[in-house]
Amino acid sequence: MSTPLKIKIIVGSTRANRFSEKPSQWIYELAKQRADLDVELLDLRDYALPFFEEAFPPGYAKDNYDNPIVIKWREKIREADGFILCTPEYNHGYPAVLKNALDYVYHVWGRKAVGFVSWGGTGGTRGVEQLRLVAVELDMVPLRWAVHIGNPWFIQDISQIATDQNNAAAAALLDNLTWWTSALKAARK
Repeated sequence: MSTPLKIKIIVGSTRANRFSEKPSQWIYELAKQRADLDVELLDLRDYALPFFEEAFPPGYAKDNYDNPIVIKWREKIREADGFILCTPEYNHGYPAVLKNALDYVYHVWGRKAVGFVSWGGTGGTRGVEQLRLVAVELDMVPLRWAVHIGNPWFIQDISQIATDQNNAAAAALLDNLTWWTSALKAARK
């Protein structure tokens, strides 16, 4: 059996009273059931990155950072083979804290697959649409498959996320993330 793929699931919101823990924990638990994946949940609350303040733009910083928090974030992202970004949709977009986390360590995202779990009035589709554009610029491979959770305001616990529709979408996401992550890992070698 080959070595499991290292997948980082990123909680893309840091605000108080956030819904983010529920869908992030749900997809994490599903991914942990797969023998071909080694998953870790990364909460942006644990990486208090300052707003991007480097002397050079993200693509030109060349991974040269002095801030220990940024270095810790970079190393955590570097060890990953692929990602799932869990994000709310705010005003037809995604949170600034998630964009900042993506921008800061520009080079270590490259040539890795990324999937999305989102929520909001339209299931977070508009925010994910924008994130796919950012992922392309970061030289990532954004997946077509995603989980979109509508009307999260009425969801009290994780069991309400685990609908037949969401479970089927999650299975497709994980299957495709595994395929793309495996292919890209082989290609990077």
